[in-house]
Parts: sequence; structure tokens; C-alpha cells
Amino acid sequence: MLRYALKRLASLIVSLAVASVVIFLVVEVAPGDPASFMLGINARPDTVAALRAELGLDASPLQRYLAWVGGMLTGDFGTSYTYRTPVSEMIGDRLWISLPLAIYALTLSTLIAFPAGILAASRRGSPRDIGVMAATQLGVAIPNFWFAMLLVLLFAINLRWFSAGGFPGWDNPFQAMKALTLPAIALALPQAAILARVMRSALIDILSEDFIRTARAKGLTRGQALRRHGLRNALIPVLTIIGLQFSFLLAGAIIIEQVFFLPGLGRLIFQSITQRDLIVVESVVMLLVFAVILVNFLVDLAYAAVDPRLRTRA
Repeated sequence: MLRYALKRLASLIVSLAVASVVIFLVVEVAPGDPASFMLGINARPDTVAALRAELGLDASPLQRYLAWVGGMLTGDFGTSYTYRTPVSEMIGDRLWISLPLAIYALTLSTLIAFPAGILAASRRGSPRDIGVMAATQLGVAIPNFWFAMLLVLLFAINLRWFSAGGFPGWDNPFQAMKALTLPAIALALPQAAILARVMRSALIDILSEDFIRTARAKGLTRGQALRRHGLRNALIPVLTIIGLQFSFLLAGAIIIEQVFFLPGLGRLIFQSITQRDLIVVESVVMLLVFAVILVNFLVDLAYAAVDPRLRTRA
């Protein structure tokens, strides 16, 4: 197990190094100069040059890259060009919104998808199975931002059970979770539809295995054999989807945060791109890439815990 984890850790480090180079190059080649954008089109060239020197933009790309990476390794993400505040503080403030939202949405997605997938697989071909698959097909087809607007229209405007947007802060945890409920539902239901379909397919494949037939021959019902012996063996593809979904929910909730006016990481990236605040864009995207790679690393470890054959091969 240790050897397997070390190999995956080495892969994680290499992936982060490659990702940092790609992110820096992509952001650097984007059109527009931050200093010129901040000072306006009528700024004098010497004023622009002075601001570029102040921001460190007059250094070579290699020097800026090494300074950026070295700062991140020590916890220093630089200073925002626009707000003149440490990027780490901006990320910390926004992370306490995006991270709970992603965990909340993933929890809802899992709680919905597991029972639905197990029910559909255990009653394959029955009206229950057809109903679950129809519901999941509808969930996959509906865009989450459109579903989010329907939730606002119904629960915020008509019923007035929730606020239409904004975040009150964590001083009152109940109000904070209430503000995240509609965004979490909007993110969770499409992901639950995908996860339920994967769960159903994985369980159906497991039901045709010899050990399931042996369990049935010993007197277990189809549902008992599925729960006791099939569920664990079906977790490999399910864990893959859960890991990918958490990464998507953390990094890809930009539109949902815009719909609900949540000051999270997605909205921070959107604002920083429009303001040409390159250091914020680079640092936030790198942080999200790190989260994605770390989640995949943890999923690989979960594979090894669920399936001992992976440890043997490693």
C-alpha cells in the first residue's frame, strides 16, 4: 500500500509542475496589459512603465514564473494588482464559501444517487427502474443554471422560503447554510443523475458475476446479495465519478455563483479575468488544479482500499 501511495504521490507532484507551467503560459499570452488596463487608455507611457515596475511586470517571464512558484511553495500567493491586498487573504475569504458549497452539493448528490441507483439495479426492467432512469435522463438534460433560476423563481420569489442570493457570513451558521441550500440543490441534482446512472450500470454488471450467483444459490435474495457482496465491488467506477464531481463542484460553479451572487472562488476568477488581475487568476486556478489533482490522488488511494488487487499490481 505504501509503495502504491508513493507512486501516486510522485505522479501528483509531476502533474502539479506541468500544470503550473501551462497555467502561467496561458495567462501570460492573454491579450491586454494589466498596468494599461488599470490606468486607462489615456495614461502616459512613463506612468504605465512605472506601474509595471511596481507590479513586477517588467521582469522576464522566467523570473516572474520562478517568483510565483517560489511564493506559492511558502504560502505567499502574491498581491492583487487591483485591490492591493494579499491574494492568499482573498482566496481564504472566498474558499469558505466555495468549499462548503461543494461539500454540501456532493453530499446531497450522493444521498440521492446511491438509493436511486441501487433501487434501479435491484428492480431492473420494472416500472421503478424505468421511472428512475427517466428522472436521471431529465436531470442530465437540464442545465444547472436554468434549474437554479427555476429554484429562485419558486422558492425565493413565490414562496419566499429562501433568499434570492447573497451570503450573510458564518456568524449565523443556520442562515449561512440556508443561503447555500438552493445553490447546492442546483449543483447536486444534475450530478446525482449522472452518479445514479453509473451506480446502476456498475451494479448490473456485478449482478452477472459468479460470486453473486453463488450468494443467490446459498439462499440470499437479489437485494441481499446486491447489498452484501455487490455494492463494494461496484464502488470503483462510482468513486471515480464522485472524485470528478467534487472537482467540478469546487472549480466549475462559476455560473451558479453568479446566479446567486455568492462571493466564492468562481466569481473571484470571473472578476479577476475582467480586471486583468493576472496574479489572482494564476493563483486561484493553480489552487483549483491542486484540489482536482489531490482529489484524484485520494480517489486512487480509495481504489486500493476497496480493491486489494490494485495494491498487489503496484
